[in-house]
Amino acid sequence: MSIDLDLRRLRLFVEVVRQGGFSQAAKVVFATQPTVSKAVKQLEDELGMPLLVRVGQRSELTTAGKAVYRRALGLLTESGDLITELDELRGLKRGTLRIGFPRLGSSALFAPLYVSYRRRYPDVEVDIAIQDSKDLEELLRAGELDIAALAYPISPDFDSQDVRTEPLVVLLPPDHALAGRKSIKLASLANFPLILFDEAKVNEMILKACADEGISPKIAAHSSQADFIVELVAAGFGIGFLPRMIAESRPPRSVRHALLDNAKCRWRVALAWRRGGFLSHAAHAWLAHAREDQVKKA
Repeated sequence: MSIDLDLRRLRLFVEVVRQGGFSQAAKVVFATQPTVSKAVKQLEDELGMPLLVRVGQRSELTTAGKAVYRRALGLLTESGDLITELDELRGLKRGTLRIGFPRLGSSALFAPLYVSYRRRYPDVEVDIAIQDSKDLEELLRAGELDIAALAYPISPDFDSQDVRTEPLVVLLPPDHALAGRKSIKLASLANFPLILFDEAKVNEMILKACADEGISPKIAAHSSQADFIVELVAAGFGIGFLPRMIAESRPPRSVRHALLDNAKCRWRVALAWRRGGFLSHAAHAWLAHAREDQVKKA
């Protein structure tokens, strides 16, 4: 049997999976729900098997649907790369950079770099996404981002260029018994409630370090906002952790900083892109600009 897949139908199918249903997917692609439903049904008819099943209010993938979704991401990415490359060869645009930054560190680490890049390349159109690490990885794999700033460990699906490595610091209330120390071992914090940054790779780093030392941490709270963590610490609600440069970029708020004395707890950030994927001139220019910036600061 010969199958001639329609990229538009694949794109709509992928969006239904991402959004968890036809109604939300229709809003994202600016189409009607019947249009999206029809396109997915036509794709299922072409393939001769169902791709989605209804579970409550959501649509979930069948076994065949999982295979098609995985392959569709690759096909759509390759198609996007081809169009971008041909557009550049034709000189149809001066350049577009689609870049993703993490919630943690985007202001302190990347805002100055973004400003200097735009001054240097004012004609480049820059689309920015600020997401959690897992979402950035998915967008990068799907070809919806050219480059994303990711914390280590980085998937072998990506090539990368290091940006910065920072130790973690312990945030303490000013009247805490350990507040006067310059560095603190993790074991010294075993009996105190901890406030963790709600970002997977930072959490994993701290929790793994606790496990390695046989510590069962007492988790008082999670937060995705660095400022909120600082405020909780200042109020005596618990002890927090942030990369040093992130902590030091915050205005003074009645908290004390001490280095976390653990060589494995290092926040290492890199710019990543799809291994083997096409990078536009604008993306190459960003990577070169980031390298030059590192040299200046070294």
